Amino acid sequence: MLDPLYCRRRQRRLLDILVERKLEVAVITSRPHVYWLTGHSPFWLHETAVLLRADGHLTLISANSKADCAAADEVRSYPANRFATQRMDQPAVVADIVRDSTNGSKRIGYDAGVPGSQLVGLYGKHSTAIDDSIHLLRRRKEPDELALMRKAIDCTRAMHERARHIIEPGVSEITVYTELHTAAVSEAGEPLSPAYLGNDFVCGSGGGAPRANRPAKAGEIYILDIGPAYRGYFADNARAYAVDRKPTDVQLKTWEAITGVFPIIERMAKPGVRCHDLFDAGREHLRQKTGKVLDHHLGHGVGLFPHEYPHINPEWDDVLETGDVFTIEPGLYGPEINGGIRLENQYLVTETGVENLTPFPLALA
Repeated sequence: MLDPLYCRRRQRRLLDILVERKLEVAVITSRPHVYWLTGHSPFWLHETAVLLRADGHLTLISANSKADCAAADEVRSYPANRFATQRMDQPAVVADIVRDSTNGSKRIGYDAGVPGSQLVGLYGKHSTAIDDSIHLLRRRKEPDELALMRKAIDCTRAMHERARHIIEPGVSEITVYTELHTAAVSEAGEPLSPAYLGNDFVCGSGGGAPRANRPAKAGEIYILDIGPAYRGYFADNARAYAVDRKPTDVQLKTWEAITGVFPIIERMAKPGVRCHDLFDAGREHLRQKTGKVLDHHLGHGVGLFPHEYPHINPEWDDVLETGDVFTIEPGLYGPEINGGIRLENQYLVTETGVENLTPFPLALA
């Protein structure tokens, strides 16, 4: 799990936000954010909360019993289930504890967790949303976070290795999905975090969930854009496979254009570079090589959420920072490709450039 030493470091970074915005206390009720700050990973059906005061004192509210080994100065608990049945009123119970604990506070910051949302009306003009500040703080991944992300990426490597062995004409999309799930859990050595395994598990199409009774066909391209979460942290990378291992000339030309995006980005990307410039460079390369237009983002940050800062997307104007983890996923689609080809690598921004966290094969065949 997360290291309490680095959790305390993240708490100090959030304290800087409280000072900057003249807030007396931060009320954090989003489960991923509580985990990020304290190392306490609540059960997915349990509500939780953190109260971080401007003097640095942190109170954790956990379900059923006081959480052990959390980076907290005080831990309070509440009964989340009765006679083994989960209580449906947990948000209200946690909100009551938070309200009592913040009684007298005049300036309160909150995030968008369910219990916190119940307090917005109560605090009124004395409260302010700090979600975006937290999302920006989360950009810089600490070593404990990177260790979990690397393990999640190990799971995707195992999934792609399994895919190369089993994808062939006639294999069903459900079979591939099931086999890849098994490979990921075996690599992790434990159940994965409660989340979908990724975005795309289909052949002959641009993407989507695995379909019942849909066998792979010769000539199709199978897109596997996969993203398991290990102890709360996501991997996200894609590979594409020629189902019969005999890609057509058009498919090969498209694949060559797409793979050509990665060295361009790897040369350009470093702290201070505008993400919009990365997008433009990747889109222009694909246009020149194929005449086709990239019709989705070129990539995105990844961590506790599958999509987060930074955005390699013309709808945002982010700038790369040291500690960012982001993906690059160029893709092209159409009937002449018999579906589409999308490839995705995951990168860590270092002080001098980027490290490719997913250096496994990109080959179609």
